Amino acid sequence: MSAPVSQRPIAQPVAVIGAGLAGSEAAWQLARRAIAVDLFEMRPRRMTEAHGTGLCAELVCSNSFKSMAQANAHGLLKAEMALQRSLVIACARASAVPAGQALAVDRDVFATAVTGRLAAHPLIRLRREEAESLDALLAGYPAVIVATGPLTSQALSADLSRRFGAGHLAFYDAIAPIVMADSIDTSVAFRAARYGKGDADYLNCPLDEAGYYAFVAEVARAEKVPLHAFESLRPFEGCLPIEVMAERGPLTLAFGPMKPVGLTDPRTGRRPFAVVQLRQENRQATLYSLVGFQTKMTWPEQRRIFRTIPGLERAEFARLGSLHRNTFIESPRLLDPELAWRGERRLFFAGQITGVEGYMESAATGLYVGKRVAYRLMGRDVPRPSPRTMTGALLRYVTEAPLAEFQPMNANFGLLDPAPEDAPKARKKAILAERALAEMEDLERLEPGERA
Repeated sequence: MSAPVSQRPIAQPVAVIGAGLAGSEAAWQLARRAIAVDLFEMRPRRMTEAHGTGLCAELVCSNSFKSMAQANAHGLLKAEMALQRSLVIACARASAVPAGQALAVDRDVFATAVTGRLAAHPLIRLRREEAESLDALLAGYPAVIVATGPLTSQALSADLSRRFGAGHLAFYDAIAPIVMADSIDTSVAFRAARYGKGDADYLNCPLDEAGYYAFVAEVARAEKVPLHAFESLRPFEGCLPIEVMAERGPLTLAFGPMKPVGLTDPRTGRRPFAVVQLRQENRQATLYSLVGFQTKMTWPEQRRIFRTIPGLERAEFARLGSLHRNTFIESPRLLDPELAWRGERRLFFAGQITGVEGYMESAATGLYVGKRVAYRLMGRDVPRPSPRTMTGALLRYVTEAPLAEFQPMNANFGLLDPAPEDAPKARKKAILAERALAEMEDLERLEPGERA
C-alpha cells in the first residue's frame, strides 16, 4: 500500500460500526488520510446467524468477487476501486484461488489478511463491542459511519427503526453449501470451462433429463426452514434460493444456475441436459461450493437431495446452506449524495444497508464514504464520481431510485450514463469502461495531500 495521502493528523477519531467489507474499507481509507478510527465490531463476543468467526471482512456467502474483465460491470467496479488503493482489492488479489476470469479467494486467508492490516495500522483501534446507540456515538465523535451490513444487531436495528420509521426494511438472503473436495466423484464430475475458454477451474456434475426433473421435484417437496410468523420472505432477485426458482417453473433452474450451455460431458461427448457447477473455495482446493445453490431447505433435506446429484452421492458437507436476515434502509428517502442521513449529516451509511447488493458493491460504498468523511474533516472540496463511473452510478441508484421500485442492486452497465450514440455496439461496454476509468484517474489526481 502507498503512504497516507495526508500527513496532517485529525485530533478526534471517526466511529465506524461494523468491520465487514464496507466498514473495513471505510476505516482503511480514513486511516490512509491520517484520520484515526474506532472500528466497532461485536463479533466474536456476539455472533450473527451467518458468521462463524470474529475476523473482519468474513465472507458468509460465495467466495467469488465475480469477473475481473473491465468490459464487465463487476470488473469495472474492481478496476475503479484498485485505482483508489482499495484494501479489499489488495487483500483479494493476495488470497486469490483459481476461478477462470473471476476473482475468487480463499475466504480464511482473505479475512485474516484484512484483519491483520487493520489491526496493524497505528490509527485504527478495533473495538470488540456492540454499538447500540447512535446518539451516544454522535455525542462523542465528529462523524459516525454505519456499515453493519445485512445482519445489523437487534439493538441497532431498533435504533434505526425509531429514527427512520417505515423506511427501515428487511428481506432475506440465502447461502450455498460447500462440499469436501475428496468426497466428489471425479469419474462423474468433470472439469471444463464453457466453450473451452480459459482454464477448466470448475467441476461440473452432469444430469440427464430424467435426473434433472427428479431433482427439481425433490427440491419442490423438500422441507424448508420455517419463518417466524412476523417475517415475510422477500428474497433478493440476484440471490434466489433454488427452491424459489423451482417454484417459478420446472425449467427455471436449467436456464439459471444449472444451465449446461457450452459444456460437453467427456463420458458421452454430448452436452448434458443440466449441470451443477462446483467452484474452488480455498487455495488447497479441499473445498468446493455449489454455484448458485443458495437454499432454505432444512439441513437433513439438503444432505439427502444434494446427494442425488451425479458425482455427489457421497458428498461430505463442510457447510450447509442457510437463510439469513438482510437489512437495508430506504436510502433514496433518507440519504444525501454523500450517503449521509439528511436529518443528521454527521451520520453516514455504507455497504449493503444502503441498498447495494454484492461484496464489491458494499466495499465500494465503504471506500467512497471513508473518503468523503475524510475530505469533510480535512476541509477539502473534492468532486464526487459521476454516474459515468460504476461507483457514481451505484451512488445515484441508492440515493435517487424511485421509492416504489427500490430494492438491492448489483453493479451493471444499465446504471451508467449511456455511451455516445455513435459508439459501435460491439465496443459499447469497453467504451463505457474506458470513460469510467479515465474519470476515476482524473479524480485521483485531485486527491488532497501528497499526490495533489
